[in-house]
Amino acid sequence: MKARIKNHLTITKKQWNGLVVLVILILGVLTAPYVYQLFRKDSTINFKDFDKAAAQLSKAKENRSYQPDTSVANAQPVHPVRFPFDPNSLTVDQWRQLGLTERQAGVIIHYVAKGGRFYKKEDLKKIYAITPEGYNRLEPYISIPGSVVEYKKLQPGETIELNSADSAKLTELGGIGPSFAVRIVRYRDRLGGFYQKQQLKEIFGIDSLKYNLVSNQVSVNIRLVKKTDINTISFGQLRLFPYLTYKQVNAIIQYRTQHGNYNSINDMKNIAILDEQTLQKIQPYLSFK
Repeated sequence: MKARIKNHLTITKKQWNGLVVLVILILGVLTAPYVYQLFRKDSTINFKDFDKAAAQLSKAKENRSYQPDTSVANAQPVHPVRFPFDPNSLTVDQWRQLGLTERQAGVIIHYVAKGGRFYKKEDLKKIYAITPEGYNRLEPYISIPGSVVEYKKLQPGETIELNSADSAKLTELGGIGPSFAVRIVRYRDRLGGFYQKQQLKEIFGIDSLKYNLVSNQVSVNIRLVKKTDINTISFGQLRLFPYLTYKQVNAIIQYRTQHGNYNSINDMKNIAILDEQTLQKIQPYLSFK
């Protein structure tokens, strides 16, 4: 009996060594926080100095008004230079020299780039970025060559041919100013010409009311429409055509590559993504050589 109990209570040397190591690790974990505090001192906050600094900051805010942070783009030159200028041809740097901010100059440059034009001094007032005070400072220096106050308009019964008129001629149409005239010419160039005047309604800004205003003042000579050889045109050139989407252009080119040249518009009916309405719209502009 004693031998059996002794066998259960005795441990080997290996087990004893493991037990000693375990006890040492437990003691190390328990004493680590105290050792850490012994060798490290926490820095104390001096609340008196903190309160003093806060009071000084509060006093400084009361003695001066808040100044918003302005970016370089909105900063005006300290000493603007005044010189005669044409607002249709200035660069951003030149507008900056006149005293405008970079943002104001950017608005004007964007307006001109989109086809806008200043025909008289007062047109600069219409730019929302220009304040009345700013315009008054610039007005004595504005010099627009050949300034026109009023545009010539058609007489009753007169018409303008859409495919041959330039933008200046198109401003003679009632309700059509320089911006719309430029849009008409640009759209006409992308199409290759108008084959019916109702196509004017496809131009941004020309709604039914404006179209009804000008429809009796225009005519269309379909012989001036420029046709495109569908069998030689490249993908990039055809992509500019306003009636076709990217996928439709790609399908047209791919079908031509796989099956050879088109002989007529009927061949294009084999392209699934070209519906009848699209084919009718593009047919006047295509040639099959």
